[in-house]
Amino acid sequence: MPDSTHHAPSRRNASPFHGGLGHTQLPSAATDLILLGDLTGRYATGSYSRLSSDRRSVILRGDRQGAAEHGHRITAAIACHVARSGGSIDQLTQFLLHPDHEGGRHTRHIALRSGQIRALDYIRRVWASASTAVDTTLALGSRHDAYEVLAALRDRIETTPWRGERGRTALRVLRAHLNFAEIAGGLLHHASERQTAEEAGISRTTLRVVYEAVLKPGGWLRRLRVGHGREGSTWYLGDGDIPGRGGPAVLSRFRSTQFPPDPALEEWTTPETATTADIDSTVLARLMGHDAFTHHGLGSAALVIISALHQRPHQSVSELVGTSSVSRATTYRTLKRLADHGLVQHTGETWTLALRALEGFGDSLPDTDTGHTAALAQGWDHIAEQHGTSGVAAQRKALHTAERAAYQQALDRLAEHRSRALVIVRDGHSVLVPTPRPDEIPPTWHTPDGRVIDPLTGHPAADLRVATDGRLILITPSDQRSYDELAAAHAEALSEWESVA
Repeated sequence: MPDSTHHAPSRRNASPFHGGLGHTQLPSAATDLILLGDLTGRYATGSYSRLSSDRRSVILRGDRQGAAEHGHRITAAIACHVARSGGSIDQLTQFLLHPDHEGGRHTRHIALRSGQIRALDYIRRVWASASTAVDTTLALGSRHDAYEVLAALRDRIETTPWRGERGRTALRVLRAHLNFAEIAGGLLHHASERQTAEEAGISRTTLRVVYEAVLKPGGWLRRLRVGHGREGSTWYLGDGDIPGRGGPAVLSRFRSTQFPPDPALEEWTTPETATTADIDSTVLARLMGHDAFTHHGLGSAALVIISALHQRPHQSVSELVGTSSVSRATTYRTLKRLADHGLVQHTGETWTLALRALEGFGDSLPDTDTGHTAALAQGWDHIAEQHGTSGVAAQRKALHTAERAAYQQALDRLAEHRSRALVIVRDGHSVLVPTPRPDEIPPTWHTPDGRVIDPLTGHPAADLRVATDGRLILITPSDQRSYDELAAAHAEALSEWESVA
């Protein structure tokens, strides 16, 4: 009988996909990550570089440190896939320690370097983190599911009381991030500080205070990765739930500044504003970037009150205090300011918006109390001019543009000196390999003093010189050597390289 060409697979090399948690129960991306590793480099971003302590330059990690960070990200992703599919830690261990699975290279390297016990302990820590992440997050199967999550988050933001000036500023910042998330199609989005400040209509200094004092501690925002270069930071929107804390956020103050003078009077024994709010954040997002709602203009209180009245017209002052989360004194003061522009009207004890209030135009209805006609607003630009805040947003954008340009120039200067010099060793002597030089330029571009004429303008270029061999040398402000020193150094390196070759 001829020998059969079919051989049973070896027990040592049998893949755990054949038993237990099979490949049909895992998504295709998870199967490829386990079997083939990170082929697309998705988990390598940021592994081999980091920002310096002053956040002004990029520091390259060592190959070993970068590879370890890259391998850990792959391991954590595999653990999340297994946990989300209903697997166990034993199945994750089989996936990672199988010799033919490229995705477990990092874990097997730990086992080889530090022992099997250390590798198993590492798998337990990764599994615990992955299980916690899967249990506390919601898996989204489609873009429609993502928009449903964003809509639910928007409702939660609109019904959360944002008390105090800092709380209302945090509401503007959070709504700006929600705009970015809606564009990105999910809770994960990218945004820079300057971009967020322009969207919310505040300064970067105020933005950073709100990040650290309200939104991050309150669980509304998580910065997953700090951006650098032209890439913004990576953010993830949360729902504001903090374990062990009753409130959603740490705001500037939890009560109004008005407190009862004596407990015997039995007045204001509870916070003045209610525990739930009701505003239209879409209106807030549309108006918050305008000059009329800056700190020295109408302010955030007017923005929130307009949003509350648009959500539910004909509210009394007591109702507005609850729906807008603005104190009673600030509500009265803000309503008077809006009424002076004709943006709000009141009949009896109820207040409502003017017909074109959202466009910044007031109505010419007489005041029912005094009988005089208010100085009607003729648009938000007109209101900003009256308050002296016209052009604040444009100035902020111009400042951010200049800062971006200066930052990019600094990165370009850093990139010019980032590449390491190539050196070879010949007979115990290090020889510098000359860098490639530009081609020769036409003699008509030369000037007697060694400068180069720009053919487009006809004027000498300030940062270019012609070396003795008729080739260009670029001189930048970061160069510490003169033109003669650069030419001499290149000629010496070229001569030594030719002699060695």
